[in-house]
Amino acid sequence: MAAVLANAVQEPQARRAVLTTATEVFRRDPDVPRASMIDVAVTTVRNFEPGGEIETLLFSRGIHAVLAHRVAHALWRGGRKELALATKTIFGQAFATDIHPGAVFGRGVWLDHGLGFVVGETAEIEDDVSIWHGVTLGSTLKDSSDRRHPRLRRGCTIGAGTIILGGIDIGEGSVVAAGSIVLTPLRLERTHTTRTA
Repeated sequence: MAAVLANAVQEPQARRAVLTTATEVFRRDPDVPRASMIDVAVTTVRNFEPGGEIETLLFSRGIHAVLAHRVAHALWRGGRKELALATKTIFGQAFATDIHPGAVFGRGVWLDHGLGFVVGETAEIEDDVSIWHGVTLGSTLKDSSDRRHPRLRRGCTIGAGTIILGGIDIGEGSVVAAGSIVLTPLRLERTHTTRTA
């Protein structure tokens, strides 16, 4: 997994640094490769990947972005915040994402393509969440609480181009249609199809 992430980085010195850092994280924190393998398995199923988990791991940019975040988040949790932010920046350039290393991801996160995925520091994504490209989990710049960014509850689906702002919950099993702008909490197992929910 570390080699896959490193191969996505163009600059040779940064590639070596990513390989070393990711390898260290995978060795020191056994939960990172465990969670990553669940993400790969889920992505293989949701992408209907004929080449199985190996092909998913090698070629799915969405899974690369999730794995990259898991490495940066492990560094962040371990108190290595500057290295976490540097790693996030390198991966952000490689995968066209901006995922703060403080954001918490559950297991079985499926990120389709990953392009344009923006996630703030206090965002939480629980288990088995599906997210399409171009999604923003941001703040309103008005919330001064500890949680300024959204929490996506277990099993939700977030459509392409959706913007969710503030320290709100998107209920378990909810579906948010593509292009929605969500500024208020959504109850569990609801489908939201309006442009502004």
